[in-house]
Amino acid sequence: MTGSTAGPALEVTGLAVRTAAGRAVLGSVSYAIAPGEVLALVGESGSGKTTAGLAALGHFRRGLASAGGTVTVRPRDGEPVDILALDAAGRRKLRGNVIAYIPQDPALSLNPALRIGLQIAEVLETHGYPGPVEDRVAEVLAEVGLPADEDYRRRYPHQLSGGQQQRVGIAMAFACRPSVVVLDEPTTGLDVMTQALVLETVRSLTAEHRVAALYITHDLAVVAELADRVAVMYQGDVVETGPADQVLRRPAHAYTRRLLAAVPDLAAEAGAAPPPSDAVLAARGIHVSFGDLQVLRGVDVSVTRGECVMLLGESGSGKTTLSQCIAGLAREYTGTVALEGTSLASATRQRSNDERRRIQYVFQSPFSSLNPRKTVAQSIEVPLVRLTSLSRAQRRDRVAEMLDRVRLGRELANRLPDQLSGGERQRAAIARALVTTPDVLVCDEVTSALDVSVQATIVELLGELRRELGMAMLFVTHNIALAPEVADRVAVLRGGEIVEEGTVDDVLKSPSHSYTRELLANTPRL
Repeated sequence: MTGSTAGPALEVTGLAVRTAAGRAVLGSVSYAIAPGEVLALVGESGSGKTTAGLAALGHFRRGLASAGGTVTVRPRDGEPVDILALDAAGRRKLRGNVIAYIPQDPALSLNPALRIGLQIAEVLETHGYPGPVEDRVAEVLAEVGLPADEDYRRRYPHQLSGGQQQRVGIAMAFACRPSVVVLDEPTTGLDVMTQALVLETVRSLTAEHRVAALYITHDLAVVAELADRVAVMYQGDVVETGPADQVLRRPAHAYTRRLLAAVPDLAAEAGAAPPPSDAVLAARGIHVSFGDLQVLRGVDVSVTRGECVMLLGESGSGKTTLSQCIAGLAREYTGTVALEGTSLASATRQRSNDERRRIQYVFQSPFSSLNPRKTVAQSIEVPLVRLTSLSRAQRRDRVAEMLDRVRLGRELANRLPDQLSGGERQRAAIARALVTTPDVLVCDEVTSALDVSVQATIVELLGELRRELGMAMLFVTHNIALAPEVADRVAVLRGGEIVEEGTVDDVLKSPSHSYTRELLANTPRL
């Protein structure tokens, strides 16, 4: 460990967590973090990393409880405290003040009905900040690289980009100058350029203010750029820990080596593919405006049967808007979307059941794309009920088949979404989209919330389905590192226009546009 000789800011010893039925979720987890140090806690979905991270705040999800161990946090001024030994009121007093939390989805940390300046001020007031609150609000916004003027502080969350929302969440976490901060996948879903800004914000704040950071992630390329040390979790236990360079370059455990092998490689060879001449899906001249803001400016994109086109761009480039136009989820556009030469209505409600069946959409967030009151099996069955004439028995068999195809397991069929990990929820959402065997699958950042091993499984699965079914796929992402593994062609979107398009090899090895070169330069690498 680096940092203060007074001892770690956070020390976890023998932490055990079990379900109400007595099943072990965490076996005996131990780690320590010094002031100013970043410890990356890595592992695939279900490894227990988020459970371990939340336990550091004394929080346990529904159905889980502490089964032993200590979680000791050291305030900046005061004696070390075992969070697990405190009552609920004592834990709440520490959260946000001594130990803070930044969630994966920036929208979850912000109240949509309150202006961002007021939300940061509430954190300070709740914990009795001793100085002028408004001055600290302006100061912490500046610390995370956002405007600190009154007009900006009066904005609502929906008026900010995803990256800006996440930096506001970071500002709230750092507002009271905590000694420990737990970051749960804070750059998941962000484009590489916004991710670079957020990572630099975290890096500078932890170093400048001597904050111990527990960084929960599945992105090993980010770990290589940010972390001082790494702890690798597998099936509820830490199986390897050490300096980041040592763990990433000379891994000792077989599981760590398997995680590293699943990391996408920009240098991988990709097959070449010619531009389509017989597109199964073609969007032509797509224009979208919100008031005076032009979001899409005459975009053309097409994909042939069995082909995958990666639609690449940063937040605000218009890529999700374009994908929603194609799926019939955004009615206010001009231009045409055609399926095998037949023009489609702009709104999905005006399309036939067969047209809706043939184009399916997988949303980015695994937390909001599933009905929280329906079981996994019920959610997957919905498209079959509405879009096919299959009998109940046939639907049940088809749902079970899809659970197997996405490696989810039939034993999870009757669970609710909040009983699944983020990766498991996303696989359920993918199963729901694939259950009708569509001709075109639109994937909107579908791997952004998945760890690298599950991501590799999903990418492999989508490739198998493309080959077996001749399914066309539009893969919307900010992660250019996936291109060699998932796509045949790449279309780069910037400011509502496609600035570069070509085969994966051509775009990655000989990018013609400066923006593409900038994206490549900002992509984290091991």
